[in-house]
Amino acid sequence: MLIATLLTDPQSPILERATVEAVRNAWGGGDAVWLEPGVAAEFPLESMPLNRWEVWAGLQSLRVDLVVQAAEGRRKRVLLADMDSTMIQQECIDELADEAGVGARVAEITKAAMNGELDFEGALRERVGLLKGLPVAVIDRVIRDRITLMPGGPALVATMKADGAYAALVSGGFTAFTARIAGMLGFDENRANTLNSNGDLLDGTVAEPILGRQAKVDALVDITKRLNLSEGEVMAVGDGANDLGMLKRAGAGVALHAKPVVAAECDIRINHGDLTALLFIQGYRREEFR
Repeated sequence: MLIATLLTDPQSPILERATVEAVRNAWGGGDAVWLEPGVAAEFPLESMPLNRWEVWAGLQSLRVDLVVQAAEGRRKRVLLADMDSTMIQQECIDELADEAGVGARVAEITKAAMNGELDFEGALRERVGLLKGLPVAVIDRVIRDRITLMPGGPALVATMKADGAYAALVSGGFTAFTARIAGMLGFDENRANTLNSNGDLLDGTVAEPILGRQAKVDALVDITKRLNLSEGEVMAVGDGANDLGMLKRAGAGVALHAKPVVAAECDIRINHGDLTALLFIQGYRREEFR
């Protein structure tokens, strides 16, 4: 048995009953259940529709996301999340670079790296090198004044943890940020790179080895083994090329507002919803959110 979920941005609850019923009727699905009026609905299916992606593409103009997945086991026991442009709305290194006066150059490299056009590790070293001499104290100011949580993030982590899930923040960014964001959101652990400094100033280097694409896969393997869980019990979410390894390995790999090259390789693509979409596709109703 499969479940088809249609959803949109909770800030603009524009999902119409007629849209849901049109897809359900075309696919011969069962009765629709509304998880939140105007925002998310689901219905059961007996087989994968041959025109799944054509229907998905048609719904994009309505700002509606569509996910079709197996009904069994869709509630996951591990949340493995990227940080930059996923759990927060910014790229931390871009914000630091802006403070250092090299924002445009670093943002250009970040974009290329997240699109998979550059080697992640080399791109990270190059960008960190441009931060040499930046006061370490700037990090606290950036977190306070520039960093905002992605909508739906607090509800996602709190709800899954209340249901017994383990939450890990795994980032190609920096521990100075992940430790704070993990604490704000209630993650059980966080993994990221460490910026080196020589006292009060960043020295333009990052501690080796660099946590990149493979390290995120390693985190998935390590955590599931430690908790005696299968990789199929993991929901991973990210947006960049360095997330693809864990997204393709997890039982549910969610491309959230992802770069096109990333979304193209994932079966779960959330282009319009916020992080609560990860709860809706697990079958949670709005009233179950924490």
